[in-house]
Amino acid sequence: MKHDSVGSESGIVNPTFYQELSEEQSVPDVTPRGDALPQVTVSRPLYQQHQLNDAYQYRKPKRALQRELKTRMRKVDAKSCCSTVFPLITWLPEYSWGKDLVRDLISGCTVAVMHIPQGIGYALLANVPPIVGIYMAFFPVLVYFLFGTSRHNSMGTFAVVSIMVGKTVLAYTGTSEPGEPPRTALEVATAVCFIVGIMQLIMCVCRLGVISFLLSDTLVSGFTTGAAIHVVTSQIKDLLGLTLPSVGSMFEIVKTYIEIFKQIVNVNWAAIIISTITIVVLVFNNEILKPRVAKRSVIPIPIELIAVIAGTLLSRYLYLQDKYSIKTIGTIPTGLPAPTLPDFSLMPSILIDSFPVAMVGYTVSVSMALIFAKKENYEIGFNQELFAMGTGNVFASFFSCFPFAASLSRSSIQYSVGGRTQIASVISCGLLAIVLLWVGPFFEPLPRCVLAGIIVVSLKGLLMQVTQLKSFWRQSWIDGMVWILTFLSVVLLAIDIGLLVGIVLSICCIFFRALKPYTCLLGNVPNTDIYLDVNRYDGLIQHAGIKIFHYCGALNFASRAAFKTTVCETLGINLTEEIKRRKDPDWKPSMEQSSCRVLVLDFTSLSSIDPSAVGTFKAMVREFEELDIQIVLAGCQPPVFEVMLKCGLVGDIEKPYCRVFTSVHDAVQFGKECVGMGSISGSVVSGATGIV
Repeated sequence: MKHDSVGSESGIVNPTFYQELSEEQSVPDVTPRGDALPQVTVSRPLYQQHQLNDAYQYRKPKRALQRELKTRMRKVDAKSCCSTVFPLITWLPEYSWGKDLVRDLISGCTVAVMHIPQGIGYALLANVPPIVGIYMAFFPVLVYFLFGTSRHNSMGTFAVVSIMVGKTVLAYTGTSEPGEPPRTALEVATAVCFIVGIMQLIMCVCRLGVISFLLSDTLVSGFTTGAAIHVVTSQIKDLLGLTLPSVGSMFEIVKTYIEIFKQIVNVNWAAIIISTITIVVLVFNNEILKPRVAKRSVIPIPIELIAVIAGTLLSRYLYLQDKYSIKTIGTIPTGLPAPTLPDFSLMPSILIDSFPVAMVGYTVSVSMALIFAKKENYEIGFNQELFAMGTGNVFASFFSCFPFAASLSRSSIQYSVGGRTQIASVISCGLLAIVLLWVGPFFEPLPRCVLAGIIVVSLKGLLMQVTQLKSFWRQSWIDGMVWILTFLSVVLLAIDIGLLVGIVLSICCIFFRALKPYTCLLGNVPNTDIYLDVNRYDGLIQHAGIKIFHYCGALNFASRAAFKTTVCETLGINLTEEIKRRKDPDWKPSMEQSSCRVLVLDFTSLSSIDPSAVGTFKAMVREFEELDIQIVLAGCQPPVFEVMLKCGLVGDIEKPYCRVFTSVHDAVQFGKECVGMGSISGSVVSGATGIV
């Protein structure tokens, strides 16, 4: 259709076939007078696909592989290689040392303050010494500064990764090879860190950065909410001052609560009082003080650090451990750890446990990075993120660390207080180095119940994700079921099994939706070449003897049977039974059986077709011919048409399996000729509109 008066000069429009509607031409008035629309009429030949291809010299584009390789090689130089491996080269020259450094300095100091309580607390979640959490805010963060593409992620400990590592640490601590001493918790954690790093590097080499998109928003929400329940459950023993035996990873939450109720008479009331005060103070700050302070200052109150320092001082000077049997953090060494090799003999045993850790850590980090990149208008390299995290984990495994990831809370704070780049992380590392070298032993008397209160309150954001279930269910009941089943699997079974269940369900949803594509019968909008769903619109013309079936999706070996079944059900035909009846010598056609003589298959939305589907389609065409129903195709995209051509479904214009037309309207005009209709007389109207 043509609206441009200079179309003939541009060569885009063939003036022989197209003609603008002039004022003298009479056009049926199909719209109300007060809301008249511009009218255009089109005059062109009725095209079959072969005729259009011949008229305009259709050809399949040839891929010049050699030329592409040369073009890519020309783009490769030392500068581009360095900027790819070291992304800081791209933004460092544009860095404003006078303006941005002040923001990064404030952001780095704020995040460093958060690292201390979170690092100590999340290290306990991973069942490793508390100081390891501070190590993780130092060694892998420096590596990520060099290789990472996100400028705002705060890397280090993350609650979900910590608890996943903690399961593996519990399972393998104390095991040993023949003749070797039992493994410590730290040795198991560093082995997991090394394996996770290697997995991420292998994924980087294989260009699997986009694999994170297998974890849908629904899956991630259900999984992290369930993992937050695990974290809360793991902290109840410290909140109540109890000592619980190990219950294993399967059905852990159920078994843990059984043990808690068994020992409920042994709770430490001093620990309960301290925990309650800590939680009340933190909630009061987060819900009341924090919003008011945010209106006057971008720097939040470091309430977690205040709670840690206050708890440490009270424990030291009130002798809480000696008088009230309050459990404390214990020994925290000073200085940086000496580099040591991970336990390579353990690695074959923890491969399966390490894979979900690698996936979750990478996915969460990339998700956060994408949020900030979109806000600040810069690009994230998925494979480069894998390289940065893999290198960081491998390097950190030599310095007593477990796998690291981006923290949701710290990253949000780092961005909200004005952080511009990863220089904020370097500043944070500098402050934490002081803690590692001199300040660490100060926190030894810190009550574990204070840390437990801090961890539980910090999980509010993850726990409140349960409210997302309503929106997921409203958008799609399938997504809602994925959320529920993933959440229940994580909570009732185990974290790694829950993740596996969620991934399997997400993949099954993809196949389910592919096998249940959108299909419908189409009707013609009067006096136009527009065809719409007869179940959704009224006033559409359905031409006598012609059925137009619209299919949206892909046709392959998995969906071919469902396609054939759907077509037959839509037309109300049982192919097998109908063919048997027609072979009966006494068979006589009825009006209902002769209502369809031409079946137009609208393939304008067919994304792909494979040879298996073409084979089934050929048989289906022949079966419909036995019922005196001719199948014609409309609107096949070039890749689909090429597959049909190779497989012999089309090609012989005189005697093809089925004819292919460029549009539904062309196919309908051909169908009207086949059923002996020169005009729309004899057509039926789909709704009571008065249009005949």
